[in-house]
Amino acid sequence: MIEQKTRWNLAAWSTEQEQKATILAQQLQLSLVITRLLVKRGYDTVAAATPFLYGNMQQLHDPFLLIDMDKAVARIKEALLKREKIIIYGDYDADGVTSTALLVRLFRQLEADVDYYIPHREREGYGLHKQALDQIVASGASLVITVDTGISAVDEVAYANEIGLDIVVTDHHEPPEEIPAAYAVINPKRSDCTYPFKGLAGVGVAFKLCSAVLGYPPKDWTDLVGIGTIADLMPLDGENRILVKAGLQQMQAAPVAGVIALGAVSGYETSTLNSTNIAFGFAPRINAAGRLDDATIAVKLLTTTIQEDADLLANQLNSLNKERQAIVEQIVNEAEQQLESKQHQALPVILLAAEGWNVGVIGIVASKLLERYYKPVVIFSIDPISGTCKGSARSIDGFDLYAALKQCEHLLDQYGGHQAAAGMSIHKSRLHELEEQLAQLATEWVPTEKWSPEMIIDMTCAIKDATIETIEQLTLLEPFGQSNPVPKLMFTDVLLKESRAIGKESKHLKLQLTSNQEKLDAIGFNMGSYANSLFSGVALQVVGDLSINEWNGRRNVQLQLYDLATQTLDAFPTREQFVELYQFVRKEKRVLEERLYDLPSRDSVRMTREMIRLIIDVFVDLQFVERRSGYIVAASAPQKRELTSSSVYQQAEQRFASKR
Repeated sequence: MIEQKTRWNLAAWSTEQEQKATILAQQLQLSLVITRLLVKRGYDTVAAATPFLYGNMQQLHDPFLLIDMDKAVARIKEALLKREKIIIYGDYDADGVTSTALLVRLFRQLEADVDYYIPHREREGYGLHKQALDQIVASGASLVITVDTGISAVDEVAYANEIGLDIVVTDHHEPPEEIPAAYAVINPKRSDCTYPFKGLAGVGVAFKLCSAVLGYPPKDWTDLVGIGTIADLMPLDGENRILVKAGLQQMQAAPVAGVIALGAVSGYETSTLNSTNIAFGFAPRINAAGRLDDATIAVKLLTTTIQEDADLLANQLNSLNKERQAIVEQIVNEAEQQLESKQHQALPVILLAAEGWNVGVIGIVASKLLERYYKPVVIFSIDPISGTCKGSARSIDGFDLYAALKQCEHLLDQYGGHQAAAGMSIHKSRLHELEEQLAQLATEWVPTEKWSPEMIIDMTCAIKDATIETIEQLTLLEPFGQSNPVPKLMFTDVLLKESRAIGKESKHLKLQLTSNQEKLDAIGFNMGSYANSLFSGVALQVVGDLSINEWNGRRNVQLQLYDLATQTLDAFPTREQFVELYQFVRKEKRVLEERLYDLPSRDSVRMTREMIRLIIDVFVDLQFVERRSGYIVAASAPQKRELTSSSVYQQAEQRFASKR
């Protein structure tokens, strides 16, 4: 028996939702699978679904709806007129890098006197710094425009005002109670800002500034917006969806030198780039510059127009990314050794610290340990001279990191973040106390069921509905990412026809699934260990996402597995239960299948979902009923047959007997 690795959470589905999906399918001429997904995600009318599916740049909001945008544009135009030197002050992550590159493109097109400054992660750290502002004044600049940073820099902006620098802040992070007294502060999350969309990335806010200065949204530059928004894990809805979609189209149709070079080192054709390629190919390489070296390498890559230069810079980023991967692997190994020595404590929070761990990658290390152990993880790098520890944390659902750190703020020098991720600094003498307090909070706050990872499943699906046409229509829901994840589908009561381990060291799993003579291929990456536990004919429940596998000119539907479980019966349905369910379907003539699972049973043995699924499968096999788009429809004149004549009944009975 194979048990699921995660807590499956199948979203509720009502008769009303099914009716809406059916109407939407007719109106939009789409597969019912697609319209069910649209309804699940809140787009249950043509008016709601059409902008989501077919939205374009014309639906972007007026940038001047952002408070202080008028001030910022006026000051920039004054600087352009007077030929003042302008400095773009960025951040070293992919959002900050793309934001910086975007404004470099703007001011170069406007033939401005422009340069940029990105602080070094290890030597300076995040945000505005007074020493950097002194350097900027010394260079002759009089206007600084921040991107993806600055909203908390109250003291630094005050200092800039004293030394004669005008600061225009553009940022998207949560504003503190007191915001800087800058010339202009553009942030859609300001409490006094009525801008309709609050989810812009830093590069999205920078794009709004470009649009306001130019008088139109520069579609050619949405490539940078797409990269930065995806890399910063921003929600892909509202304006972000429009901008990312346009950015991907731009990279596919007319990629700039840097995009071509990044595609080459990442192993992707630019003509087919998607959000997953950006998240797992482009973003880590851009981020590697700021983590291990200097983020300006990535800015140069994204602003050069010379392909040879772009190729060299992309190769440099690729080398840094490989180095980053090796460093992460080494720290993970050292962290696990340290964890093994602490296992006797069995604490609900993992807190590990050591000298020499690279501050630029400890967040990645925390993420990897969380994935393996599913506990909140805090990783610190200790400065051997000062004893100061810089930390990065990642959390599970149910444990709010930011709230927990607030409870421990008397121990911390600095902290910031949100529910799932945070950064902090602390002296090493207080690490043990922090560990104990976090462990106590986790014990108090996290309910038992939250200690295993949850998998949100969009809907159940039948193999017969998993067609190439349906999967082609799925592309209308792209780009996928935060707030619009790849649809996870559950296939229940499928039988295993074939299984084998494939790939190097047999790491992966290849399955062929069947249901009512329909077949579906499935691939499970890093699931090869299941192969020895599976046998032909076993009933499975599987969860995954659908795609088209192209090989040797042939196109086949394929399910990428996320999780699976063998289907088991706690009790075999009685003849009375078969009769009870059949009489109900005959009376209704046509009933939503999901509704049948909620029926109360008159029999002394309660019917479980597995029992009801088996009964329905037997009826389908005997042609007593038919499955039609989520409904069970009674046959008008079925032939009289014994239940035991059904091959589905016979196989289930044999499996149940062998289990006992």
